[in-house]
Order: sequence, then structure tokens, then C-alpha cells
Amino acid sequence: MRPTTAWQAMAQRPMSFLTSSWPWRSLAYLGSGVLFGAAAVVIFAVGLGAGVVLLVVLIGIAPLVGMVLASTVVAAVERGRLRLVDLDRLEDPHRRPDEKGVRAWVATRLREQVTWRELMFTLLSTAALWWLDLLVLGFSFGLPAAFLTSLDGSTWPWALFSGVVLLASPYTVTSWAGARAALARTFLAPRGRELGEELREVRASQGRLLDAFDAERVRIERDLHDGAQQRLVSLGMTLAMLRLDTPADSPQATLLSDAEAQLSAVHQELRALIRGLNPPVLADHGLVAAVEDYAARFPIPVTVDLRLPEGLPRKVETTVYYLISEAMTNIARHSGAGKAQVRGRYHSDLLILDITDDGHGGLDTGAGTGVTGLADRVGALDGRIRVSSPVGGPTLVHVEVPCRFA
Repeated sequence: MRPTTAWQAMAQRPMSFLTSSWPWRSLAYLGSGVLFGAAAVVIFAVGLGAGVVLLVVLIGIAPLVGMVLASTVVAAVERGRLRLVDLDRLEDPHRRPDEKGVRAWVATRLREQVTWRELMFTLLSTAALWWLDLLVLGFSFGLPAAFLTSLDGSTWPWALFSGVVLLASPYTVTSWAGARAALARTFLAPRGRELGEELREVRASQGRLLDAFDAERVRIERDLHDGAQQRLVSLGMTLAMLRLDTPADSPQATLLSDAEAQLSAVHQELRALIRGLNPPVLADHGLVAAVEDYAARFPIPVTVDLRLPEGLPRKVETTVYYLISEAMTNIARHSGAGKAQVRGRYHSDLLILDITDDGHGGLDTGAGTGVTGLADRVGALDGRIRVSSPVGGPTLVHVEVPCRFA
């Protein structure tokens, strides 16, 4: 297995490690750490001195805040340098400000815990880590070089010592680089709470997208009902009036009959589309009645066994209804089933739903099937979905959705 960290590289066979790029990467990591650390010391010393002096006249807070914010830059550079000895990329744990502008950015950074961890790492780095980098490099290369350039006939033991130190330098440098990288990752990697906040933001975004989708669906249904459907009705009345002036045995009468038949078919398809976009029975009578109505119009027999309380949250009812209809559409299109069942229960603030069919099974959830859409709907409600579909069937879609009454 290809190593991804300096320490993993050291665990390889000696020749594999010594002929790899890892010793050189570790040397570059420590060397750049010395240069960057020395520059950071100068900058922070000037900032701290200016802050202390100006604090007397009550404007020193600005340089001090600047030092705190500068630590985020130091941390960003360190995350980039870590790629030399740790191939697992560290994501930026900072969140985007809710508003635009420098003031919002500064306020957001000062409220984040990661900013203060980065400040602690910066202080540790400027106070000790770069000195240790310099010490390791000096011991591995500077000390042997000094001994070898000042040798005489009586100091051959020091020559032997210098040779041993130089031969061991790839391991010395790499081991300290690995330890330093592990310490940096401890400070700079996102913590569970920060990841949890990110996850909550993603889920909130999913919920907003779902709400926007539902609102857009209602708007489309209203536009179709008030626009296209009314125009079709008007067209039907025009054809009926035209028929009054057309002889029954004329060719135009036959064409009118065909046009009326096609218009009737289009009207029925449009009504079915409107009913599917925003079924009135769902708004008027609730989830159970809407699912039963949908099952009654389904091309294969469907057994509906839903024992759910009345007054479920509107968002849950709408999402679960479209989840069921989408799952049933997948059954009709792909399963080859002869019958299906929808079963639902509500227990301990949890809505549990099972959708089964007796089709041929073998559903591959990772092949871009409709299960992905179902999972997205369930995920927007913080629920979970499991699919069992052995070859030969049956297929079971099990859904659990948290649902609490206000």
C-alpha cells in the first residue's frame, strides 16, 4: 500500500524508504518551517510591540486583533505545507460569513473556535516548533559538517560519529517531520463540532431546497390549472360551436371528431399531471387518503396499510407522499412486479414506512437508479433509508423519518 504520511513511509523496507522522495519531502518541510517560522517571529514581534505601545492610547486593540487574524494565514500556509509529509488534505474549517464585507468576515472569524486554535498553534510554532526544526537540521547536517571540516589525526572518533549521524539523517529528519505534522494536524484539523455545524448547514440547505421545490411545484400546478387547462376548455367549447355549423356527414365532421378526441385525451393527461403535481386530496384529507387515491389509480394492485395519526406536519406529509409516489413509479417501470404494498406506522416520534413489491429484484442502489432521489428526500428530513433487493425479489424499501408534533 502506498504510504500517505511520513511515518508510514518510514515503516517501509529501508531501501524503499531511502530511495523514495519522503526524506527529501521531510527535509523541505523542516527547511521551509525554519524560514516561515523566523519570518512569523519578526512579524508577530512587531505586531505585539505595536499593540502594547498603542494600547496606552486605546488603539492598540487593532494590532492585537490583526495578530489573531494573521494566525489564520499562518494556519492556511501550514495546511498547504502539510501536503509535503501528509498526503491527506486538510480542508479549511472556517465557514463563510453570512454577510459580505470586511466587518462581517472579522466578526465571523473572531467567533469561531478554530481561529483561537490557530492562534495557539501560531504562538507554539513561533515560540518553539521552528527552533526545534532548526535544531534537528543542525544536529543532522550542521554538526557533522562542523566536525568533518575541523578534523585532524586525533579526532577520528568524531569522524565516525559524524558519518553515523549523516547516515541516520533521513530517519531523523523524517521522524521529526512526521511528529510535527501530527501536532499541526491536531490543532488545524476540523473538530467534530465544526463538522457538525457544517453538516447542519448542509441539512438546512437541503430543507430550503426542498421547500423551494414544493413551492415551485405548487406554482406550476396553479399556472397549468388556471392557464393551459382553461385554454383547453375554451378550445373544446369552440370546437363544439363549430360542430353546430358543420354537416354531420361532411369530411370536416370527421376531422372535428378526431380533434375532440385528441383534445379530450390531452385534457385528461393534463388533469392527471396537475393531480400529480399538487393532489387536492393531500391538502384536503391528508397523507393516508392521498396515498389510497394514488394506489387506486396505479396500474398494478397495491395494498395500502397506513396507520398514521392525523395532523402530521405539512412538510412531512408532502415529502412522504412524493417519496411513495416516486417509489411506486420505479416499481411500475423497472420491477416487473405483479403487486405491491405500502405499510406505515408512527411510533415514538418516528414515522416508519415499508414499500415492498414481488418483482424480480436485483436493484443496484449505486447505479444511478431512482433510489438516489428517494434518499435525497429522506435526507432532507434527517431520516434514513435502507433497501433490500436480492436477485429474484422481493424488494423492500424501508424508510424512517423523525416526526414530532408541535
